[in-house]
Amino acid sequence: MTQRLTLRTRTAPAGAVIELAGDLDHHSAPEVRAALPGLDLRPGQQLVLDLGDVTFCDSSGITVLIAARNHALTAGAGIALAAVPDPVSRIFRICGLDQVFPVHPTALAAETAWRPTAG
Repeated sequence: MTQRLTLRTRTAPAGAVIELAGDLDHHSAPEVRAALPGLDLRPGQQLVLDLGDVTFCDSSGITVLIAARNHALTAGAGIALAAVPDPVSRIFRICGLDQVFPVHPTALAAETAWRPTAG
């Protein structure tokens, strides 16, 4: 059974945080992609994607996470994933994305670990 995705954005001292809950799939990925341009993300900041309540992630979900990474890098910002559930983490390892995204146990840990770059 599909769990509808909910998306919440907030601003932390290190930058924007997107909190996702539910299924990140071909139905919901466009909603996440549409939220990216509206983020207040500046050079030297970090975009955190909190996946703690994501119940499922397919290839469309992975694609939108890569789009979020590209969006952050284009803005001169970094990106980190937080609270990645075990099944999603396994997919990331299989695809090699664990080498692309820094991963932290919580959004707060990601925010605390961020070291701004000169911008």
